[in-house]
Parts: sequence; structure tokens; C-alpha cells
Amino acid sequence: MDRAAQGYEAIVPAGKREETPAERQPIRERLAVASDYFSLMKPRIVALLVITSFCAMIVAGGGWPQGWLLLWTSLGLALSAGGANAINMWYDRDIDAVMERTRHRPIPSGRMEARNALIFGIALEIASILLLLPAAGLLPTIFSTAGFVYYVFIYTMWLKRRTPQNIVIGGAAGAFPPMVGWSAVTGALNVAPLLMFLIIFLWTPPHFWALAISKQEEYRTAGVPMMPVAKDRAARQQSIVYDVLLLAVSVALYFTGYVGRVYLVFAIALGVGFLVHNAFLLREPNGPQSVWARRTFRYSVIYLTVLFAVMVINVR
Repeated sequence: MDRAAQGYEAIVPAGKREETPAERQPIRERLAVASDYFSLMKPRIVALLVITSFCAMIVAGGGWPQGWLLLWTSLGLALSAGGANAINMWYDRDIDAVMERTRHRPIPSGRMEARNALIFGIALEIASILLLLPAAGLLPTIFSTAGFVYYVFIYTMWLKRRTPQNIVIGGAAGAFPPMVGWSAVTGALNVAPLLMFLIIFLWTPPHFWALAISKQEEYRTAGVPMMPVAKDRAARQQSIVYDVLLLAVSVALYFTGYVGRVYLVFAIALGVGFLVHNAFLLREPNGPQSVWARRTFRYSVIYLTVLFAVMVINVR
């Protein structure tokens, strides 16, 4: 036996052999399918929603809640939000096919049948309810399900293709997670989680419109009447109004007594920063070639993440 064969036997014990490329192919295919199903859930959006719920739980309890409650509430909310997103992709598959930003998604690319996405989304919501109800209670389950229903039926199926105010009204869907987290810890609501709801509700239009400004032509081609498509200037002007209201509401949370002065400083600084970004966006000429639209969109994500993180850091 030559040295090469001896070396191979030393690495691969007798009776065992390496898988051939053809044998490894089904594993790669299954991983690709799993990745496609995971992408249907829009994991980055789900992560942001879970973060806001997680932060609300800590603020509500004045510290870390029980580990199992935190885990099951976060998982149940993630399943519900992911299910809503999957059904959104099923319903919007015609729009996604003509937009550069979305045409590589599993359904428009042909990698997945549309009905599989629908079944997956429904199954996730059922799993969410079955998990949340015994683990977190009735009220968190109601709020989580309300977010699902609002996003799927009110925003996706009713408003999105009919009115430039789609994201203004439909934005409430993403504002339910703080109430899910708060009610899971306390079993009730008060003014603090309602202010958190308003923070996300008021944040959504300037956040999403900044993206829509830079993607105007895609939305116009797809026939989606986003505000920047229908009224570019009005979207920029209204973003300023929402920023001012957002600043006021975020500051009002300090006066509930649940967060401290460090939060107040950050709320003011972050809010003024958001306002400045939208002021520069307003000064730019109308149209999709907007440097400040991209900058404002990136800043808006940082704004919400940091604001809720500081709530946790400076909880009373």
C-alpha cells in the first residue's frame, strides 16, 4: 500500500468513506430551502420588533423578567411577526416580481410556490398563539394577534395598494410589540406602553418614506401609491411634522417615572438628530436621487434601536 493510501486510511477509519459531491447535494438543497423559508419571515424586521418588546418587558418590571417568560414571549412574537411577513410576501408576489429590491425573494424568483408561503405564514401564527397563550397569557396573545391581523389584512390587503396614507395607518401594525412585552410582565397596560406604541407609530412614516423616496421608480412601476410617489414634497414636509410629534412623545415617556434622565438626554438628542436629517431631506430637490433619503433611512433604524436600548440602560 502506498503512503497516500496509508495516509487516507489514517484520516478515514475502515468501514467509513467520505460523501461524494452528489451525496452532499441534497443537504445543500435542504439548507437552501430552509434559508428561503427563513427569509420569508423578514428576520431583520422581526428582530427589531422583538427588541422593542424585550425592552418594554424590562422597563415594565424594573429589571430583567423571568427567563422563561422572556424567551417564550419573544419567540411567540417572532413567530407571529414572521407569519405576517410570510403572508405579505405571498400576497405581494406580483409587486415583488417587478421591483429590483424584492424580485430575488423566494416566490418571484421561482424558488418557492406561492401557496407554500401562505401555508407557512398561517402555521407560524397558529404556533404563536399556541405558545403565547399558556406561556404569557391572554392579553399578550391578543396584542400579538392584533398586530398580525392589522399587518396582513388592514395594511397589506386593504391599504397598501389603495392610498398614499397606507404606511401612516398601517404603521400601527409594527407598534404592538411593546404592548405585548409590557402586558406579559404586568398583565395590564398603562400610559407608558401606550407612549411606546406611539413612538413606533410616529417613527414609521418618516422611516419608511425615506426608503420610498430613494425607490420611487420601483414603487411607481409596481403601481404602489406610496406617499413619495404620489406627493414627494408632501411626504418630506409631513416627515418633519411626524418628527416633531415623535420628539414630544419620546420625551413624555420620561415623565411616567419608568426611565431616568439619561434616557431623557438621549431622547432629545436622537429626536433632534432625526429632525435635522429630515430637514436636509426637505431641502433636497424632489426625486429618487436623494443622498439624504438613504442617510435618513439608516439613521431612523439607529434612532429606534438606541432609544429603546437606553430605556433598558436607564430603567428606574
